[in-house]
Amino acid sequence: MGLQTNDEGVRLREVKESDLPIFFEQRLDPAANYMAAFTSKDPSDKAAFLTHWKNILSNRDIQKMTILCNGCVAGSILKFEQFGNPEVSYWIGKQFWGKGIATCALLHFLPEIKIRPLYARAAKDNFASIRVLEKCGFERCDEDKGYSHARGKEVEEFILKLES
Repeated sequence: MGLQTNDEGVRLREVKESDLPIFFEQRLDPAANYMAAFTSKDPSDKAAFLTHWKNILSNRDIQKMTILCNGCVAGSILKFEQFGNPEVSYWIGKQFWGKGIATCALLHFLPEIKIRPLYARAAKDNFASIRVLEKCGFERCDEDKGYSHARGKEVEEFILKLES
């Protein structure tokens, strides 16, 4: 995957190890963890975070990109396999919320993923993420629920699917 850009200053590039401390800081925000719902048990465990990301970086089956906005690391976007299905996931630092960055990044990322159908998941009350996915062509196809470490309880989620 090469470098991509658009008129709004959003670009995707390969993840660098130097991005990891920024990703870690973005995941420390309590509101972001609440919205994501399905996060690590202890988001403040930097060693566990770095181990997790080093595994991601070494796994050639996972497509991973850093999201840049006007040259700043705004977040990350991934394609991986979960529950036997190809899925996409993204994390945007809270200071970049509400600016269309996630939508723009996902629209740039999707053409790089050749597998369809493609799935995504979002907590039912994460309206912003659901909107991003639907603006990018995903449609709600199922529901699930699971324990959320960030919320300390079971949380319902939508499963969304992109057919083409």
